[in-house]
Amino acid sequence: MKLLTTLAATALSLPFISASVIRRAHDAPAFDQDFPDPSVLEDADGTWYAFGTTGNGKQIQVAKGGCLYGKWNLLESIDALPKSAAWTTGRNTWAPDVHQVADGSYVMYYSGEVAENANHHCIGTAVSDTVTGPFIPDEEPFACNLTIGGSIDASGFEDVDGKRYVLYKIDGNSVGHGGSCGNTVQPIVPTPIMLQEVGDDGVTKIGDPIQILDRTDADGPLVEAPSVVRTDDGMYILFFSSGCYLEPSYNVNYATSMSLQGPYQRADSPMIRTGEYSLQAPGGATAVNVRDKVGIAFHANCPEGRCMYTEPTDIDGREVRVVM
Repeated sequence: MKLLTTLAATALSLPFISASVIRRAHDAPAFDQDFPDPSVLEDADGTWYAFGTTGNGKQIQVAKGGCLYGKWNLLESIDALPKSAAWTTGRNTWAPDVHQVADGSYVMYYSGEVAENANHHCIGTAVSDTVTGPFIPDEEPFACNLTIGGSIDASGFEDVDGKRYVLYKIDGNSVGHGGSCGNTVQPIVPTPIMLQEVGDDGVTKIGDPIQILDRTDADGPLVEAPSVVRTDDGMYILFFSSGCYLEPSYNVNYATSMSLQGPYQRADSPMIRTGEYSLQAPGGATAVNVRDKVGIAFHANCPEGRCMYTEPTDIDGREVRVVM
């Protein structure tokens, strides 16, 4: 593991160093509790918040940190989504992603278990005046076509021109024919990553969604957990997971493009996979711009369940490497 080279004492003596780029001095998780599918947000005051899948007695967990790469603490008294939309069961709510929108409010995208058929999830939205909620859910799902498996793993993105988008996965493996994560027995069902333009509120759809990626044989049963960032030189990096989250095959992968709409050029191999950096089944990554770098938050198996890791990346042309 790459160790922290700037000691805390040095950081304190250099006030111009941002807390957002100070790294942990060890290879432990950033948050050592069960906190799957993390997304992260730096609020206006520089405080970082992370949002995680149902766990620790909360429908949507919230953790707080002073910097992305430091230690995080669960906000024990907060459930960011205490009230469930009527179309959901109110259980097994996955992969929340929170963004501040044009009017200063916050929108959450989440994957809600469908009340009429709990074998499927669909994308929901919820809004709040404060970053930790409570978020009030919309009573209609954002994306929910159960005939193709429903939808999961939504993430928001604001481009350099101010336009907003939502990425999500068509959960085709939920209507697959068996095998790993339900989708390695022929005929294989598509699990495309979709891109939907939205208005300034982060919710109102503009036009129809477009497909920007789908699984290949190398991915196994699926691709999922999309998250996109734009670098200073105009390259878009689409992070995603492939393999099966229940198995060592799960990974953090990526593809690049000079256009948000694609086409995307896949990396030659996943960025993080089982056995590297002592990690097991890493995946569910969210990418964020941290000053002039790209940082990621992701989960990997741990004794507590799936713990959150936060790491910077190095980018060389179209190659992206995690720095651990």
